[in-house]
Amino acid sequence: MIKLGIGQTIQYQSNEQGITQVSRLLERLGKNEAEVACLPEQYLPDNKIDDFEATFAPFAKIAKQYSMCVIPGAFYTKSGTKQTISSPVIDESGQFIGVQDKIHPFDYERDLIKPGMEVKVFSAKSCRFGVIICYDMVFPDVAESMVKKGAQVIFSPSRIVRRGIHPWHIYCQTRALENRVPILGANMQNSKFGGKSIIVDLAEDDGVILPKTKITVGEGIRLESFDLSKHDQSRKTRYADHKKFS
Repeated sequence: MIKLGIGQTIQYQSNEQGITQVSRLLERLGKNEAEVACLPEQYLPDNKIDDFEATFAPFAKIAKQYSMCVIPGAFYTKSGTKQTISSPVIDESGQFIGVQDKIHPFDYERDLIKPGMEVKVFSAKSCRFGVIICYDMVFPDVAESMVKKGAQVIFSPSRIVRRGIHPWHIYCQTRALENRVPILGANMQNSKFGGKSIIVDLAEDDGVILPKTKITVGEGIRLESFDLSKHDQSRKTRYADHKKFS
């Protein structure tokens, strides 16, 4: 079994306050033995961050202290002459090991960012995982590509408005069912964004695989223990059953 967790953030007055408050959430996750922890998309007042390592150095220190992989969220950042929305990943030693770029810009983001072109799989000490940034959850091939590359679980830094929470939960459960993997989606909560971060695991009932969800309310954390191998055979069968058609 492996413990995985998410942090749900609220509105902060400054980036400094946000980093301080969220560091406390990460410390709680670390003390509860989470092996991977994920935060939402764009939860800071200034969400353009050109130096992930400098900005999230406190998170890296916590990652090393608790031997916990940390996904600090997803933010605007420079990429050559353009910008992307990207999610950095910090490993258990406190090292920044890569980023996942947002592949599908949402609405106004199309005029602001360069879309990502690749899905990546990252390795923690006890699992392999992918990172789906918010709107990318809508597109089935993103999750499928990650799982076919070896991801055993998917984390999703998200920024979902209140009226979008219900369909977001449906998308998360659907991707979990389609690919037979847990999904942990982290959201922020304020007057505009609806919180209700979600953890989706799968359970079998009389031969039928069903989603099992847990929801977070307010600023806080949620953890769950997973057996990431329990649906390996079901996943292989599901993928083998898929037929190409035109």
